[in-house]
Amino acid sequence: MLTFFLVSGGSLWLLAEFILSLLEKMQTQEILRMLRLPELGDLGQFFRSLSATTLMSMGALAAILAYWFTHRPKALQPPCNLLMQSEEVEDSDGARRSVIGDGPQLLTHYYDDARTMYQVFRRGLRISGNGPCLGFRKLKQPYQWLSYQEVADRAEFLGSGLLQHNCRASTDQFIGVFAQNRPEWIIAELACYTYSMVVVPLYDTLGPGAIRYIINTADISTVIVDKPQKAQLLLEHVERKETPGLKLIILMEPFEEALKDRGQECGVVLKSMQAVEDCGQQNHRVPVPPKPSDLSIVCFTSGTTGNPKGAMLTHGNVVADFSGFLKVTEKVIFPRQDDVLISFLPLAHMFERVIQSVVYCHGGRVGFFQGDIRLLSDDMKALCPTIFPVVPRLLNRMYDKIFSQANTPLKRWLLEFAAKRKQAEVRSGIIRNDSIWDELFFHKVQASLGGCVRMIVTGAAPASPTVLGFLRAALGCQVYEGYGQTECTAGCTFTTPGDWTSGHVGAPLPCNHIKLIDVEELNYWASKGEGEICVRGPNVFKGYLKDSDKTKEALDSDGWLHTGDIGRWLPAGTLKIIDRKKHIFKLAQGEYIAPEKIENIYIRSEPVAQIYVHGDSLQAFLVGIVVPDPEVMPSWAQKRGIEGTYAELCANKELKKAILEDMVRLGKESGLHSFEQVKAIHIHCDMFSVQNGLLTPTLKAKRPELREYFKKQIEELYSPSM
Repeated sequence: MLTFFLVSGGSLWLLAEFILSLLEKMQTQEILRMLRLPELGDLGQFFRSLSATTLMSMGALAAILAYWFTHRPKALQPPCNLLMQSEEVEDSDGARRSVIGDGPQLLTHYYDDARTMYQVFRRGLRISGNGPCLGFRKLKQPYQWLSYQEVADRAEFLGSGLLQHNCRASTDQFIGVFAQNRPEWIIAELACYTYSMVVVPLYDTLGPGAIRYIINTADISTVIVDKPQKAQLLLEHVERKETPGLKLIILMEPFEEALKDRGQECGVVLKSMQAVEDCGQQNHRVPVPPKPSDLSIVCFTSGTTGNPKGAMLTHGNVVADFSGFLKVTEKVIFPRQDDVLISFLPLAHMFERVIQSVVYCHGGRVGFFQGDIRLLSDDMKALCPTIFPVVPRLLNRMYDKIFSQANTPLKRWLLEFAAKRKQAEVRSGIIRNDSIWDELFFHKVQASLGGCVRMIVTGAAPASPTVLGFLRAALGCQVYEGYGQTECTAGCTFTTPGDWTSGHVGAPLPCNHIKLIDVEELNYWASKGEGEICVRGPNVFKGYLKDSDKTKEALDSDGWLHTGDIGRWLPAGTLKIIDRKKHIFKLAQGEYIAPEKIENIYIRSEPVAQIYVHGDSLQAFLVGIVVPDPEVMPSWAQKRGIEGTYAELCANKELKKAILEDMVRLGKESGLHSFEQVKAIHIHCDMFSVQNGLLTPTLKAKRPELREYFKKQIEELYSPSM
């Protein structure tokens, strides 16, 4: 068997590891009995009785085991004591800080020559030796690359061109960017930074009304878009006199002359990005770099009731945030010049942009996906990224796909056994992708990500501990989880290297303090280590654009950002998210949901008397509990050919389908996005009331009680059979 293993291409390492994995829990005497060997006292006589062939075989096995012991993987050394990852700050009313750092001062920057986003890119240009920077590809083609110098030159040309088109080199000059992830997005951003302008990202899920609001609120006169369809959308607003200040649209892709004529008719100039760059090259202007305190981006947050809010972030905010990440990981998995990041999460969100900034700062490469999420795996195989930012929804899909391929009880048992073996290694601090379990079970899933991923960073929504634990083992790379929001740039906590436990979001970053404050109405008390999460530090935003009231709600007089999330300190000094102060939450893909807004739409459905919309941050869609109107529903059902008593109608599957369709229809008419629509409902016969504890005395829904009361039904709605 040994000879066959070696001839068939197996390694000494894997063979020894397999043998040890089978024997590691057995006692010495048990091993001897299994091998039919004598007790230790009789070994001398036993060995003299063996043939030369047998002795050589045993010697080979001993050599294999000795080789494994001398070359076995070493555990990762954490940068701090994992039993104390944060500590209280003196005289701070219970605030805690990271124990990783050079002292009590909060981190503002990591490199002296990279204190603004403009300097961050220039540093990457210098240390990369003008290496490849931005990559893109067409279907079934290899990646093509723009060098750092090409990107820097095009940014200067575009910025100079903007100045020739009535833009100012000033922090009160806001430039809209309305595009999917691609190299031109980064070039446009860098163009703004080169001349101290401010980027304002626009994105589809905000909806046309929100886009109109942002253009007017930020006084945007110039928008850079990728496709003609988006230019048409912007022109419609101008034609309806909704955005009178919009004067220039710059297109990344080719467009027809008719679109240009349409813009001219309503006073908007349409130009290609190449034409503006050419103009800037002919009229080049000396860069006007920003200061750390200058505004860099206004990031409008979506998903809450009312208009979106524009979080104002300075260059110093962004630099402080990614510097905190660098400080935490510096001794374990520091960014390198040969790092490659796959970009597919929206650049309009700060999570993706902060991770990319880390790569640029170290002269690494960023490759963009083709724009179709269904082709992401193909893009990753072509790119072979080393850094993979994801959201939990994608991790959930990977997890489900792996287990769906284990389609027999034996395959599933073997997969779970292999995962447990790898998870045991992870718990001991060993992260690798070259074990026998990787060769036998996990090689394909690692190859589907390009085979080179060494770091995965997940954020935007909570990750399932089960999924996170399994993928840490299966993918054989370091998987980090962070927590934060746009108002603190992206992250305020981050997993400590070496702490591969799940169910928490790590310790505070070295760039901020975190404290918990009482939430009396929800019975959370800071004295018990629970309360609303508040953040203070150089990564915290400066307020909302032209909205002093919302700014005062978010930032108190001492500079603490009130997140609205409820946290609990764990014994190791890490933070666990346990609730939300307001009834707003995220789905697994990171989209905010305001359930009461949705309920107010669905309640207009004729047969619906009461509705409870439920969402889970570990799930990708919404479900609902519906109480039909006992007086209205019988006649409504009769019109659809459905007869029966009220109780019978509540149990009728055809009627449930009809009610759901009517609710979804109302949702579409009211402008709900697809992720805001419920995908499944349960019909409940009894009304929510004060008496049964599901309504407050003022007849408002008691959401925690509703969630608990319908726990079983909600689980069934999320089950695959539904």
